[in-house]
Amino acid sequence: MGVKTIQPEILPPGVARGATGRRAQQRLGGGGGMFRDENLDMLSRVLDTWFRIPGTPIRFGLDGIVGFIPGIGDLLGGLASCIIVLAAYFRGVPLITISRMVANLAIEVVVGLVPVLGNLFDIGWRANRRNYHLLEGSLAAAPRDTARDWLFMGLLGFGLLALAMLPFLLLLWIGGSVLHALGAPGWH
Repeated sequence: MGVKTIQPEILPPGVARGATGRRAQQRLGGGGGMFRDENLDMLSRVLDTWFRIPGTPIRFGLDGIVGFIPGIGDLLGGLASCIIVLAAYFRGVPLITISRMVANLAIEVVVGLVPVLGNLFDIGWRANRRNYHLLEGSLAAAPRDTARDWLFMGLLGFGLLALAMLPFLLLLWIGGSVLHALGAPGWH
């Protein structure tokens, strides 16, 4: 058996190679060294799992702590979380995956607005770790939009549509009940 030699390849600026050997076209120069895997992994850990409650498997990060600041805590945590999404865009992650990352972040921020329970949700949801894993998996996989990404976005869109319709259905029901109680024609 012969020994296979590996020929080095010099990639042009703005092109990275994932674990599968595919090339990912970076956007806007890829963000330089600021968006390296080590930095993003550390950021996601600091925001979501940096501290551990002794004697328990419960971990939380600065995002969970900052969320307790009334009014601006969740906004500040959300802004810090945007760094990972921005890095994914610069590094050439497919737009459907970035959409999924934005949805994870939006869920965390919106539910996090609920006092105390929202903060507990933040600690369990860990949007930053989720988004880092999406970024990492997207760069390591073949360049494609997965059915799982589209299913997630479709279910999210359907859920948002259902939530948007609830107030109208509630008003229709209340209006019908009032008209029925008043004996309006056609509402018996």
